[in-house]
Amino acid sequence: MSKLNRRHFLVTGLAAGAAAAIPATGAHADPDPAAESAQSLASRGLRTDPFALGVASGDPDHEGFVIWTRLAQQPMAEDGLGGMPQRPFPVLWQVYADERARKVVRSGVTTAAPEWGHSVHVELKDLGSDRDYWYRFRVGPYVSPLGRARTAPHPLSYGGALAMAFVSCSQYEHGYFTAYRRLAEERPDVILHLGDYQYEYTKDTYTIPGGNVRDHEGPETETLANYRQRHAQYKSDLDLQAAHAAAPWLVVWDDHELDNNWADEVPEKPEIPQPGFLSRREAAFRAYYENMPLRRTSIPRGIDMQLYRRIRWGRMATFHMLDTRQYRDDQGCGDGYKDCPAAVDPARSITGAEQEAWLLDGFRHSRAQWDILGQQVFFAQRDNNDGPAKITSQDAWDGYVASRKRITQGWLDAEVRNPVVLTGDVHAHWASDLKLDYDDPTGPSVGSELVATSVSTGGDGTDSDPAAHPFLKINPHLKFYNNQRGYVLTKIERDQMTADFKVVPQVQTPGGEAYTRATFVIEDRVPGVQQTYLRPLDPAARSRPMTVDETVRLETERP
Repeated sequence: MSKLNRRHFLVTGLAAGAAAAIPATGAHADPDPAAESAQSLASRGLRTDPFALGVASGDPDHEGFVIWTRLAQQPMAEDGLGGMPQRPFPVLWQVYADERARKVVRSGVTTAAPEWGHSVHVELKDLGSDRDYWYRFRVGPYVSPLGRARTAPHPLSYGGALAMAFVSCSQYEHGYFTAYRRLAEERPDVILHLGDYQYEYTKDTYTIPGGNVRDHEGPETETLANYRQRHAQYKSDLDLQAAHAAAPWLVVWDDHELDNNWADEVPEKPEIPQPGFLSRREAAFRAYYENMPLRRTSIPRGIDMQLYRRIRWGRMATFHMLDTRQYRDDQGCGDGYKDCPAAVDPARSITGAEQEAWLLDGFRHSRAQWDILGQQVFFAQRDNNDGPAKITSQDAWDGYVASRKRITQGWLDAEVRNPVVLTGDVHAHWASDLKLDYDDPTGPSVGSELVATSVSTGGDGTDSDPAAHPFLKINPHLKFYNNQRGYVLTKIERDQMTADFKVVPQVQTPGGEAYTRATFVIEDRVPGVQQTYLRPLDPAARSRPMTVDETVRLETERP
């Protein structure tokens, strides 16, 4: 097992914002002559616009955020280099106080280095709290699209209502990224991506009934060049670019950013010799950092990368972003849905000991109105057997029961005001109450879980009466299910969190509209979810409920 005590971090000029920030107060303020000279040099070797992958921001705090871009003239180049000359390029960045980009409040020059895929990560600070900013980049005569970011409220302030959205599971081949476009149109304050941002398979490997609507380029991702090319293909999608440009993101990976159902240093299929798996892991981590708006604390070192972290949104919310892949014990009983003795082994962990201690310490010190866990796999128990056997997913928290109980007990002991778990992975919308003891359905609820369906994985999906799903009957703490594509949009206020489960009924054709399938409310100091709206079932939708076998197949069917 790889341990946290051998994780240390490489600090380079990549994310450092090489030149000092240059304040400017007047409209159309000009950068200094040195920056202009750097830009004239930058244009050498560039034949086309290098901003084909768009822009992004991320990890905001009360005085700044990260802004990101990656230069690529030919995004789909097989060598993963994006058609860029193998030399550094100076990149001018500017931050504006207005959407028309007239008032420059910060500017500077940083370097896009070839060894980091010509990616740029600039960490901004000393900005005003709780407000919108806009940003863009320039190389030679080429100017990037404009992106919007937002700072968090001051640590002692609640600020106004927080519009937070979260998504997961965007398989490029299974459908168009319409959900990203509709999410961008919502203009949230912050977006969480909870994993499976991209998928590793080569084309015609992971297919849906009726065939995939798009194809992956290149082989299954195993090398740095492969992962860079795959990220570039996803980032070239204009709907995804729109979502990145709309708001700052908080990102964590799940499994497909590396290999389906990987666990620490163990690949999905350990019975098949894979002597290059750790090299593959190193490549995947490096490409992930290169393509995400992450701070320098997440720069990978070899096979290790610090991804779990804490983002505070004033007094209103604290986001505990977790990594349930890099430190976990291997799935018990060969993975899958099993009645597995290893699931209850108290020595096994899905977070690793040090991340667990970090999370419990965060609970003890939190003064937030809402403590939100941004993480990957289903937290609540989901037994798919109505008899005495307990058959659950060994890849989810059900496969690490003691780990789940320690963390749940931890927020109870710390008297966390409002614990809420956000989840992706399972390609369907769910809402559930959380329990300390799931074997006692009459026991009190101690938290809430909201689960976002996929952006596109699985294709269009189907609608049905959520109450008819067999999992809800076997597990009375589960309150909602929907198997369409979409995202979850929340409004977080001091007295309640409102969650709209948004669906896009068609993703196998472009341009679909989104609507709210259901709305749930979590009241302040009242653990559990309360349904306040349910859209009637579309008469054209399939009314037959999803069976247990179909649900398991939806979640576990892989090449």
